[in-house]
Amino acid sequence: MKILVVADIKSPFFFDCYTPGKLKEFDLILSCGDLSKEYLEFLVTMARCPLYYVPGNHDESFDLHPPEGCESVDGRLIEYQGVRILGLGGSYQYRPGSQQYTERQMASRIRRLNWTIRRHMGFDILLTHAPARGINDLDTPAHRGFECFNDLIDRWQPKYLLHGHVHLNYGMNLPRKAERGQTKIVNAYEYSVIEI
Repeated sequence: MKILVVADIKSPFFFDCYTPGKLKEFDLILSCGDLSKEYLEFLVTMARCPLYYVPGNHDESFDLHPPEGCESVDGRLIEYQGVRILGLGGSYQYRPGSQQYTERQMASRIRRLNWTIRRHMGFDILLTHAPARGINDLDTPAHRGFECFNDLIDRWQPKYLLHGHVHLNYGMNLPRKAERGQTKIVNAYEYSVIEI
């Protein structure tokens, strides 16, 4: 399965320079958040495959007006063509907002999903907006990762952790990819392509 993963900024390659059929190679689109409703709707319309998303810290408008044709997997575990996807949107809390969480709040969200994760015997993709603590994150309140994501990865060893939030243009040496155990970690800023 070929998956397009998008996050944070609109890609000129898939939007401004779009040509018919450019998205036909993808079986699924996953969004790690902070993308406009219009962009997500454009992608799902042109690709003609499902688009699942988690909200980013700037996606508070999705609470009332979610992108049409797309499906939120925030706080859920879904299965698509045999691939199990666990979604946890939002960022580390640095100001008031509906899509921001303390470490304790995010850990509580994960605990509420434990039974579902066990019932599905784990998951293949952890789809988040924020990164895990110490992996692709920054030492600033706004771009800090969650330690509980590390615990989740260590326990279940999914194939991928896909996240956004840390823009690769924030610094010269920010990595797009990393690994923790058997899990490949991808910062999907703008877009990335994975196969599973």
